[in-house]
Amino acid sequence: MDPRRPAGPGAYRERPALLTGAALWTRTTPTTPVRPVLPDGCMDLIWARPPGAPGRLLVAGPDTAPHPADAAPGTRYAAVRFAPGTAPALLGVAAHELRDRRTDLADLWPAARVRALAGHLEAADRPARALDAWAARHAADRPAPDPRLLHLVPLLAAGTSVADAAATLGLGPRRLHQLSRETFGYGPKTLARILRLARARELAATGLSAAETAHRAGYADQPHLSREVRALTGLTAGELLRDSPDLP
Repeated sequence: MDPRRPAGPGAYRERPALLTGAALWTRTTPTTPVRPVLPDGCMDLIWARPPGAPGRLLVAGPDTAPHPADAAPGTRYAAVRFAPGTAPALLGVAAHELRDRRTDLADLWPAARVRALAGHLEAADRPARALDAWAARHAADRPAPDPRLLHLVPLLAAGTSVADAAATLGLGPRRLHQLSRETFGYGPKTLARILRLARARELAATGLSAAETAHRAGYADQPHLSREVRALTGLTAGELLRDSPDLP
């Protein structure tokens, strides 16, 4: 049950969150089918409220494959999507422990603390704004993420090799892999693949051909792009890139 960055229809809204680099999003699950959630390098704190039931707080861990968005129609969502690498310090848990999982917040934090937050959101006129404000306050009281790992994201997104990124950050390959798993949920090579896919989707949204998209995103060629899209999303390159302009 997680419609994070869904590739399908529905009343999805997104805007910058109060926390730097994060996004605040809301969604109501439509009656029509919704495509799976695709890997994006992010983690989310989600409040989900099915029709006629109390809200539930859960954490969407970093994905390495598509995740089904199978909530009941009419389920309301309010969520903060954290920039890659920033959620583990805030949540107090290593990212790899949540990889490809949807975890109840009560499994990570004391139940009383989670009940208090859930009650606060239930009582709020605008749960999304209440969650946004809470996340910003909570982050201010938590240790900051390792700046070296946050710098890894733009390095890899720009096409820097993992070896060169490790050298730039002053880390050995093994140490970089360990810290990357803790911070992003997987090693730097997987992170680079997911960031490159995000870049391809952005380029395709400008109207570029698949061949030009592959070239500019850093793939060896168009077949390489197609293989990576299939491996990470379960879709064909045509399906993914054709729909990219309509994605939230």
